[in-house]
Amino acid sequence: MAKRIFLFLLANILVLTTIGLVLSLLNVSPYQSVTGQIDLVNLLIFSGVIGFTGSFMSLAMSRWMAKMMMGVKVLNPKSSLSPFERDLVERVQRLSRAAGLSKMPQVGIYQSPEVNAFATGPSKRRSLVAVSTGLLNEMDDDAIEGVVAHEIAHIANGDMVTMTLLQGIVNTFVVFLARIAAWAVSRFVKEDLAPIVHFIAVIIFQLVFSILGSLVVFAFSRYREYHADRGGADLAGKDKMIHALRALKHYSSRVRNEQSSLATLKINSKKGMSLFSTHPDLDDRIRRLEAK
Repeated sequence: MAKRIFLFLLANILVLTTIGLVLSLLNVSPYQSVTGQIDLVNLLIFSGVIGFTGSFMSLAMSRWMAKMMMGVKVLNPKSSLSPFERDLVERVQRLSRAAGLSKMPQVGIYQSPEVNAFATGPSKRRSLVAVSTGLLNEMDDDAIEGVVAHEIAHIANGDMVTMTLLQGIVNTFVVFLARIAAWAVSRFVKEDLAPIVHFIAVIIFQLVFSILGSLVVFAFSRYREYHADRGGADLAGKDKMIHALRALKHYSSRVRNEQSSLATLKINSKKGMSLFSTHPDLDDRIRRLEAK
């Protein structure tokens, strides 16, 4: 599931930066008086509007970006499918019904030797579950069942919408603090240079604060993985979910390093635990399920 969050964060930073550039070029700053002083209340309102706009735009783009960046082939249940593909579609259908989803997610496969899967989408009714060819080729039926159940649980839990709301709050503080910092920096230069310095400083501070804000998103990502594991255990059975996590641990060394930037969309991340980890340690996840 690791790719999901990074794609969302990447889209969010791109959208937020684009909005900031356009507004700066148009000199839109309703929070500044004619004397150049900042009205903090107006700035907070301005930041909230921009922050949540960027977050919801990122959410709307999430499924499209995942398909484009991962090269996902979406399977049509009504078309001619291979046995592997048909089994995957039927598995997602069955688990989606068990999770109470009113509409089955799109089902896709992406070409990769890594053993992984992800789920994304702007809503429960417009979601996508995709698995790698490596997972289908290497894992047994019980492990595949646990992995797919984990991804369905993410959708059923509404994780992407919750993440969007959290990101909107983070964005609000990013925009707010970036403009205060940029205003402060622009006070130390000549008056004729202040607008240019302010423009450049807003972009730089916004990128820096966005990266720092991502630590909050990563922490929440790790927290929700435990919930998805429990949800997967409820859907597929605890033994299958534990078996899937153990299989992922065995194959984790095959997660492609060149796609580490997409780590948050997957069920497992190769990197060890750190502030920038999107997933808890697999051993800890297994221990928690065993104690469930």
